[in-house]
This record gives sequence, structure tokens and C-alpha cells, in this order.
Amino acid sequence: MCPKKTSSMGLFRKTGQWLSMMGRVFRNEWKLVLGDMGVLLFFVALPLAYPVAYTLVYNPEVVDNIRIAVVDNSRTKESRELVRTVDATPALEVYDYASDLGEAKKMMAETKVYGVLEIPADYARKLGRGEQVHVPFYADMSLLLRFRSEMGALTDVQIQMGKEIMPVTIDETPLSALAAGRELSLPVKSDSYFLGDTEQGFASFVIPGIIILILQQSLVLGVCLIGGTSRERRRRDPQGLDPKAVNEAGPWATIWGKTLCYTVFYIPFVLYLTRIVPEMFSLPHYGSPVQYLLFLLPLLLSSSFLGLTLVYFMKERESAFIIVVFTSVIFLFLSGLTWPRYAMSRFWVWMSDIVPATWGIEGFISINNNGATLAEESTDYIALWILSAVYMFTAAWVCRKIAVSSRLRALSKKESGE
Repeated sequence: MCPKKTSSMGLFRKTGQWLSMMGRVFRNEWKLVLGDMGVLLFFVALPLAYPVAYTLVYNPEVVDNIRIAVVDNSRTKESRELVRTVDATPALEVYDYASDLGEAKKMMAETKVYGVLEIPADYARKLGRGEQVHVPFYADMSLLLRFRSEMGALTDVQIQMGKEIMPVTIDETPLSALAAGRELSLPVKSDSYFLGDTEQGFASFVIPGIIILILQQSLVLGVCLIGGTSRERRRRDPQGLDPKAVNEAGPWATIWGKTLCYTVFYIPFVLYLTRIVPEMFSLPHYGSPVQYLLFLLPLLLSSSFLGLTLVYFMKERESAFIIVVFTSVIFLFLSGLTWPRYAMSRFWVWMSDIVPATWGIEGFISINNNGATLAEESTDYIALWILSAVYMFTAAWVCRKIAVSSRLRALSKKESGE
């Protein structure tokens, strides 16, 4: 027989054996997942319940009827008209009048109101003269969402009243326009279009990103829980093996069998999180399910490999809770949802680059909220595949390291007579 043909036969045989071993790891890991209630809690209950709970908290999406107090030092027809206009906005509600600023601030300290509008004594006189009037507003900054709604409502009132009280002179306005009763407006008119968040709501803004973070964290937490449990069984075994694992499988067959198990298990939850949850709460979802799955596939792979890498630090089952729960808040801040990444220091940008959810959130929001394609989000997509490759090698190293260390420890105990 030709040596080249023999070599090809051997390669095919080894490949078949490797695939068979990976399949055994896949089946064994599937049984471990279904038989562990703690893992099912994070693999099933967390992705199902957390998005619904978060969205219910943030509904309705905008903060409205914010109570404010008014200090009317003018007490004129014009000042009362201003108060009525402010009270008519959806965001603000005039709760009460205060005799002076001190009384109004006391009401704010008692959380009866969250803002104070002070109308100066010369308000009507300056309006009559065509002069600019300064109307101070004191805002409670304990909640930025509330402050945003207050400032937006006051800006709208300012623009509207500016159009109504704009001085008109015969010299500046054509007679034909005056005769026709044409409405005068501001010299420049701007229209705002909120792409990806047409409701201007907090849930529409934050939930798509939270969904990706939930996918990563629930997957990593479950993988670490399985890994910590496996290391506990290895310490108890006389030979340093895990009785419930396929120990004869090599590190590459092991990590790929496990990762494929987790990825297949998570596909239904990806469809649930990206299609059903947005439909339930009327959140933006302009992309197609195929685009979602293609984009989130490397996210699932990289998160699985990241979890298998972090197993190195899981000395026991409970270690998963400490490490992953501690990193959840850090990953949230690094994702760019609460603070833009371009405004971070170089060190924190580098730290965020190694977190799969960072690239997943940026790309998924563009696809989900703005209808972008994979080609348009190629940077984030390629970054996820690069992270998948990097964490694949680190996971293989950790798998081999744990196996060797466990057997050496078992051999040492046997020689010492323990």
C-alpha cells in the first residue's frame, strides 16, 4: 500500500476517533447540565426571568408627571400663563406654590417635589419690553432620568413660548404676511429623529444591551459552576479523575464537546431573548432571526470558552458565584451602556476589548435597533471570532493543566500513604 494512502487513512481514522470522543463529551455534558439544578437555574431560569423583570421595572419607559414647586415672584397674567404651560407638559406636574425659595427647597428636601421653578419679579415687564428673561430652575440630580425629562420639557416650553412672544415689527415683516395672518416662527427649526429608540424610553435603550450581558453572564456562571463541581470530584477521587466526565478525551475534544453542548442548549434562549421579549414589550427589533443567530454564534462560543478558562480559578462549586457575580457589575460598566467607551482611559478600553459582551452589545444594538447587517457590523463580528479563538486556546490549556495537576496530586497522596 502506498505510504501516502496509509497516512491519509490514519488521518481519517484519527479524525473519526476525535469526533467520536467529542460526541461522547457532548452527550455526557448534556446529561450533567440537565441533572444539575444549580446549572439549570442559571442556564434556564435566569435568561427566561431576568429580561422580563428588568423590562417590567423600566415600564413605562419615560418618567412623567414629575412634581415641581413654583415660586411666582411676578404674580402676573404672564407668569400664570407660564405655569399653566409647564403644568400641561406630560413630564412635569405643578405640585404646589411656595411663598419663597426657602420654602420650596424645604419641599424638595422632604421629597414632596423634585424641582423648583422660580419666576422673577420683573418677568412680565421684561417680556413687554422684548428683553430676555432668565427663569431659574432648581433640579434634584439624584436621578438622571428625572433630570433629563425635566430639562426636555422646559426646553420645549421655552421654544413654544419664544415663538408666541417673538416681537413683530412692520419693518421686518412683509405686509402680505401680516394680511394673511401667517404664523411667525423661529428663524431655524430643527426636527429630532431618535433612531433605534423612537419612544425615547429607557427600556428601549438599555434592555437590548442587558440581553447580551445576560446571555454571557448566565452562560459563564453555569460553565464555572459545572467546572467547580468537577474539580471537587477530582479531589475526592483516588486517581485524580472526575467519575462523571469522559476522562480519556483529550483537551481539544473536551472543550469542543462542552462548548457545542452549551451553544446548542442556548439557541432557543437566543430566539426567546431577541424576538419574544421585544414583542412582549414592544421594544425595537428590526433585525431578522438569521442575522441574530449568525451574529450571536461567536458570542456564545467565546463566552463558553471564557467560562472554561475561568474554571482554572474555580477550586470548588461556590467559587463561581464569587467570581462571576463580582465581574457582572464591571462588565456592565465596560460595555459602554452606562459610559461611552471612547471617553474611557486606554487601560479600561483594553479591558473592555477582552469581554465578549462588549462587542456583542455594540453590534447587536446596531442590528436590533437600527437594522444594520453583518457586513456593516463586521468589526464587532470579527472581534467576537478573534476572542473565540483566543479563549479556545486558553480553555484547552486550562483543561490540560487541571487534568495533569489533579493526577499529580493524586499520585503524591498515594505515595505519601494518605
